[in-house]
Amino acid sequence: MTEVVHTPRVFSGIQPSGGLTLGNYLGALKRFVEMQNSGIETLYCMVDLHAITVWQNPDDLRHATRELAAGFIASGLDPQKSILFNQSQVSAHAELAWVFNCVARMGWLNRMTQFKDKAGKNRENASVGLFSYPNLMASDILIYKATQVPVGDDQKQHLELTRDIAAKFNNDFGVDHFPITEPKIEGAATRVMSLRDGAKKMSKSDPSDASRINMTDDAETIAKKIRKAKTDPDGLPSEIEGLTDRAEAKNLVNIYAALADMSVEQVLAECGGKQFSEFKPMLSDLAVAKLSPISGEMARLMEDTSEIDRILGDGARKANAIAQPILEETYDIVGLIRSK
Repeated sequence: MTEVVHTPRVFSGIQPSGGLTLGNYLGALKRFVEMQNSGIETLYCMVDLHAITVWQNPDDLRHATRELAAGFIASGLDPQKSILFNQSQVSAHAELAWVFNCVARMGWLNRMTQFKDKAGKNRENASVGLFSYPNLMASDILIYKATQVPVGDDQKQHLELTRDIAAKFNNDFGVDHFPITEPKIEGAATRVMSLRDGAKKMSKSDPSDASRINMTDDAETIAKKIRKAKTDPDGLPSEIEGLTDRAEAKNLVNIYAALADMSVEQVLAECGGKQFSEFKPMLSDLAVAKLSPISGEMARLMEDTSEIDRILGDGARKANAIAQPILEETYDIVGLIRSK
């Protein structure tokens, strides 16, 4: 079998379920922009098919999809440089997912910890879509033969499944069709934690709004949430080892480092010895300076959603031009007859 060299291509997506948080920005959007500006081909998606694995109010889902697109653009993703689209407009995602439903093994999916977490004790009442979510995620990536995927640490297991599906497909059919995609997990704040509990990820589903900074929060709200963020009575250490077993302190330092494009070591060298009563206002000022222009641009874009819809439609056409030939080639490999 001749080894195929796959064109470098980045794909990633975010669910439009609830508003964007600081965690989404630092863990995903900021890195999406960096990858876009590196010159590699980039596709970024609002994964609305994933969102409906749990019930969504249709009007809320439409609003959230457009607001997420506005957040992408306001954060610096340029529709002329990256392909921006919502998943449901490119049918190849769902079509390849069915093929992968027939490649992936039940045992693989039964090991997925996110399904266990989301389904909870009511596993038998969870949707089939929630169970097979990782197969659709594999399809999202491999329908573009993406070679790199920037993801949070919590999605690493799903990326490993994507690699297993690609390897099994290639092996089953004796081809080198799909690349073995590399996860890109990096940066000081790839996993931003709750402002109320440093052991929990910052989440848009947390019942406490004080636990997160929303990308739509105004300057006063951002400052108030940081001022009230949970910390401990000790000051900032001068070396990173001093943050061990100090989850809340580590989280705030990580957020500062990511917003300032500094390493944690640089932040501690600059701020070591300061009390949180001094450090929190510094973090507030930095967060407001970085986030207020984004929230303002999001609000402006949401005043004319027809322009957002146009951008998403244009992106879907570009995405489909890449995806459809790969889908047709996949169908041919599997042995499905297609009209020419």
